[in-house]
Amino acid sequence: MKKALLLCSISLCLFIGIDTVVAESQPKMGGTLIFGRAADSVTLDPAKINDSDSSKVTCLVFEGLVRYKDDSTEIEPALAKSWEVSEDGKSWIFHLREGVMFHDNTPFDAHAVVFSFLRQIDPTHLFYRKDFSCAESTFINVKTVEALDPLTVKITLEKLYSPFLSNLAMTVSVHIISPTALKKWGDNFDKHPVGTGPFQFVEWIPQDRIIIEKNPNYWGKKPYLDKIVFKPITNNKSRLLALKTSAINVMDGIDPEMVNEIKKDKNLQLETRLGINVAWIEMNNEKKPFDQVKVRQAVNYAINKPKLIKFVYQDLAIPAKNPIPPMMWGYNDSIVDYEYNPEKAKQLLKEAGYENGFETTLLPIPVARIYMPQPQKIAEIVKNNLAAVGIKVKLVYYDWENYLAKLSAGEHEIALDGWVGDSGDPDSFLYALLDQDNAVKPDALNSSFFRNAELHDILIKAQQVPDQHERAKLYGKAQEIIHREAPWVPLAHVKQLVAFQTKVHGLILHDLAGYRFEKTWIE
Repeated sequence: MKKALLLCSISLCLFIGIDTVVAESQPKMGGTLIFGRAADSVTLDPAKINDSDSSKVTCLVFEGLVRYKDDSTEIEPALAKSWEVSEDGKSWIFHLREGVMFHDNTPFDAHAVVFSFLRQIDPTHLFYRKDFSCAESTFINVKTVEALDPLTVKITLEKLYSPFLSNLAMTVSVHIISPTALKKWGDNFDKHPVGTGPFQFVEWIPQDRIIIEKNPNYWGKKPYLDKIVFKPITNNKSRLLALKTSAINVMDGIDPEMVNEIKKDKNLQLETRLGINVAWIEMNNEKKPFDQVKVRQAVNYAINKPKLIKFVYQDLAIPAKNPIPPMMWGYNDSIVDYEYNPEKAKQLLKEAGYENGFETTLLPIPVARIYMPQPQKIAEIVKNNLAAVGIKVKLVYYDWENYLAKLSAGEHEIALDGWVGDSGDPDSFLYALLDQDNAVKPDALNSSFFRNAELHDILIKAQQVPDQHERAKLYGKAQEIIHREAPWVPLAHVKQLVAFQTKVHGLILHDLAGYRFEKTWIE
């Protein structure tokens, strides 16, 4: 959820330019693209988003002050055409683009920026709500946001915060909304979103479709497509059938077992690459017996990761030993992962006072995700692994929205979980997902509710050090603490899979900024 000024040094392949165009082909205007996905959006208010299926839509409808480039993690201008920062790193001044209009034909200006940010961080604001899930971490250390004139915004930080500019490039919280639209719709704004993006909202029929269309007044280069339809198709096989029969044009949430079938179809293409993500088993550290480190370590020893990677992910993933992926700067490769050792797990359980094991419940992810394409199979393997060491697990299923709510409110014991980064900064994984600041109910991002003062001190210090080398050392120490205390069982870093018809060109999948359809066209 965060990324720092220093990310230009990261040379990662973080995007897919999906384009099968022969050299002489030229992009064509018009057409409707139908995107099949595993789940519907939860909300279309960027301030409330805590899931990738919501941000897939909102990152096309809304924009922030800055954004990531299409082909890298470098930050470029968006609604702000330029900016400068004071020597102490605490004062940021953004110069806004002139003549930009919201989709409701009201002008974008400094007031809209101040309104969009303050409604999330100022409890006295008329439209402040407690369910802005990412605001606390996104706007950490923001002291004031003020309009110096109609096209200039000044943001003052309480102290130096290295990931600040990266935070402003994310796909949640930082998008600028139409104040007029929010005042009109109030708490129903998430069903009537209005931004400045290349596409504008048309309709949302829950569990059926979301339609957005080209913004004819877009300030940048206008999209080729006329419309995009986001269609939830929960069953993976049904979604693939829809792709093969042209009911949809693009799909994600692909089972590894489908890969060969897709590759054999001459009308389909498949793109894969290791993504900035992590899948894990989280233990609620507030609930017994997971408040004991030996129990958590035992669970780590009990899980057969090699089997998961081979038989569920079918080698389209690598085992995870840390919460951050190995291509991210600051990754601590010296850490030795917990081996698969049921006997060691039993011994630790005995030392913790659970020689005869215990009973618990596990919440699987209810729908396929990029980081967990077959959650039910993984849940069954985890259940069997834990049963082998005396831990009896009952699987309890909820729909996607209730699953997220249960985790954020700490109403679970064990759960399968995962994260797709929208920042290349370790802060966006380690601080967002494992710091005590973010273990606040009912909207906790740290839904393992792991609280460790030593880790907190290190993560806060890393936010205030401008030198990336020094920050990397701190994050290395943080990973050592997390490994020792074992609030999770890190499972896998998964290769991104997206399938699309060969007639689809120019779709960009950016690990940090979702799908970009501005350059997409259909033959």
